[in-house]
Amino acid sequence: MAKKADVIDFRQHKRNLPKIRRLVPELDGIEMLYTNDSSDQVFNLKVLCWAIWSDGHIDGIVPWMNKIVACRSLDDPLNGHWEGFLDTRTGQVLFETPAYKSEYLKQSAHYYPVVTNQAADIIQEIPDLIGSHAVFSHDQFNSFTIQEIHSWRLYNDGSVLAMCVEEDHVHSTPVLTGDDCLFSVQHRKDFHYFFQHTIANKIKAKDPDALAAMAHLAKHSS
Repeated sequence: MAKKADVIDFRQHKRNLPKIRRLVPELDGIEMLYTNDSSDQVFNLKVLCWAIWSDGHIDGIVPWMNKIVACRSLDDPLNGHWEGFLDTRTGQVLFETPAYKSEYLKQSAHYYPVVTNQAADIIQEIPDLIGSHAVFSHDQFNSFTIQEIHSWRLYNDGSVLAMCVEEDHVHSTPVLTGDDCLFSVQHRKDFHYFFQHTIANKIKAKDPDALAAMAHLAKHSS
C-alpha cells in the first residue's frame, strides 16, 4: 500500500499550476524564432500576444498545432525549440519580453485582479491580429474546412479559447468581441489544428506542398 506522501492528486496539482491572468496583443510585429530537429534552419512565427501568469512570469503566446503555447516553454523534439524573439522593425533578436509590454501586463494585472472562486467568467477578449485559422475535419481529412479565428477569450480559470464566427447566427455586422455568434474552436470535436494565414491561404489555393503537409498531419492524427 502506498504511503500517503507518495500519492499524487493530479487534479490538485493542475489547480496549483500558474494560470494566465492578463493578455496584451502583439501590435509591433514581433515574431518567435524556433528550430526543429529535422532542419538546421531557423523558422519564425508571429507572436499572437503576451501574457502574465499568476506567479508573475511573462511570455509570448503562439497558436501551435492544436493548442496555444508559451514561446519560451516550447520544447517539442520534432516540431520546435524556442530560440528567441525577432523585432521585425529593427531586426534585433530578443531573449526577454520587451520591458514596455511587461510593465503594461504587471500594471493591468494589478488593476484588474481575477476572482477565481466563481463560475466561468470572461476576463478579456482580444482580436486575432496575425491571421490565425482553424482546420476542421470530421472524416479523417477526407474533407476539411478552414475558418478564420476572430478573437481569443481569456477566462478566470486561465484558459484561452479561440473564437470563430458561426455565420448562421450573425445578427449584425461587423461581428465584435463578445458577440453571441462566436463559438469556441477547442470545444468542437472536429477541430484539429491552427495555422497562420500564409499556410491557410496556400491550403485554400490548393498549393501542392501545403496539401502534402495537410496529408502528413492527417496521417498522424488518424
